[in-house]
This record gives sequence, C-alpha cells and structure tokens, in this order.
Amino acid sequence: MPIQLPAPRSATTSVTAATAVTAAYARMTEALPAVTVAELPQDTPLPATDGWVTAAALAQDPTALDTFLSWDDEQVRRDNGKQGRPDVIAGFGLHRYAWPACLLFTTPWFLHRRVPRYPVTHVSYDRTRGPMALAVHPGAFACLPDDPAAALPGAYTVRDEESLRAELRDAVAEHMEPLLAAFGPRMRRRGRALWGMVTDEIVEGIWYVAGLLGEHEKRRAEHALELLLPGTTKPYAGSPAFRALAGPDGEPLRTRDRVTCCMYYTLEPDDTCATCPRTCDSDRIAKLTAAAAS
Repeated sequence: MPIQLPAPRSATTSVTAATAVTAAYARMTEALPAVTVAELPQDTPLPATDGWVTAAALAQDPTALDTFLSWDDEQVRRDNGKQGRPDVIAGFGLHRYAWPACLLFTTPWFLHRRVPRYPVTHVSYDRTRGPMALAVHPGAFACLPDDPAAALPGAYTVRDEESLRAELRDAVAEHMEPLLAAFGPRMRRRGRALWGMVTDEIVEGIWYVAGLLGEHEKRRAEHALELLLPGTTKPYAGSPAFRALAGPDGEPLRTRDRVTCCMYYTLEPDDTCATCPRTCDSDRIAKLTAAAAS
C-alpha cells in the first residue's frame, strides 16, 4: 500500500540545539515536507497526548496500540467504504509507523554517514493532523573516524563503511524488534514475514527520499541499499531486488520486488503497488509509465 503523504503542518514543539543528525533531517523534510523530525532536549518529555503516541507505548501497552490502530480502521472505512480485516488493519498501522521511523536511521546514514541510536523509549509519533511527525531524544550515534562529528558528545567511531552498515542494521533492529513483537500477533505474521516487511520499509523509504533529491541520488541509494541488505543479514529477510523493465518506447523503468505484500489487495483487488510481488511485469510497466507521465 503506498504511503499516503499528507500536507505539512507547522511544528509546535521546542527543539534542541543542532546535533550530528539535524542537517540530515532538515534536508529530508525540505525534499519531503510530509515527514518532520523534532529533536527534543533530554529533559523535555516526549509528547504522548493530543494525537502523539510513544513508540514504547505501542510496544508495551495493548490499549495504546488499540487506539493507534483505530485510526487505520476509521481511514479504511472512510476511504474504501468497507471493513478491513483486523490483521490487515494491523499491517497498515505498522507500515505507516515503520516507513517514517526507518528514515530516522537511514537518512543520516545515507546523507552524512552517521547512524543514530533510538530505542523505542526515544521516539514519539503523530500522524493525525498533517505530516508524519516524529519527535526524538538524540543520544549516541556511530560515525567514521574521519567524520568531524566524531568529536561531538555521544559519538563513537567504527572502522569502515561495512562496520557502519552493521551499525545501521543493528540500530533499526533494536528499534523495531519490540514493535514487531506487539504488532505481529495481530497481523498473523511471524519471523521472516515481519522482518521482510522491515526490509521493505528500510529500502522504500530512503529510495523514495533519494529520488526526490535527484536521479543521481536515487541511483546512489540503490547501490548503498544493495550493500546494506544483500539478503544474508539476519534478522532481515530478502534484499532490495532492484531491476529495470523496458517501457513502451524502450526506456528503462526502475522497480524492485518487495519481500512482502501489504495486503491492500484485500480492499481493492485491482489496485496493487508497482513493487508488489503480486504485480506482474506488464502491470508494473503500465503503472510506472502512468506515474512518469503524471
């Protein structure tokens, strides 16, 4: 199911001074105003009311998760005119959280070779009134030895690019594992299917943002993601699986094969994503050509 990108709204929360990842988030939001990140001082509590929910609450409090998923249930009833299956609604909710949450990690890595650590206790999320808004408590981050940010508080250096990729995989897994434990039983998915979904969120989020930054950045993201997720890095399942199809006039159309299906077909059988494993290549070409024309 394609992420629905709402219009931006103004931030209302006081933010901390610039950190090693502030510039990366600013560039992301400039390209994609539908995702905002507020970095809060450690002594400022993460917002948890008026539409906000902490990642820790989603992971630990079934009532908070029920409330969170009620938004997805109401959206499906309103936009699709039908009731979604509970497992499908839970999948939508996880997708709509994980897609922007993974950008907290992948954006600084892709743009500045820095990997922040955000356990679930460090993140809050609001998708109710405009952009997908994230609030975080900055903390430790990994970088390369020659990075000027290595002198900043909270920095720790790793040996090389592959070590930094390992840090990114570990940081995302640390954040997502407790959330998968909470969402998974409601989705009827376990193990490989859940981590395949996280693989897809990692890949498609930064691939989309990189595309907004230009064709060169999109190609660079493809190469970086192929190195990050070669298909053999547990707990993740699958690889980016980028490939090119030939368009009507022979032009290359870039696509990928998702590891998992978002189950949107259960609501609209004829409306599948261009990267869905259920979508044949002829339909992909039609969808990609129409998207390029628009």
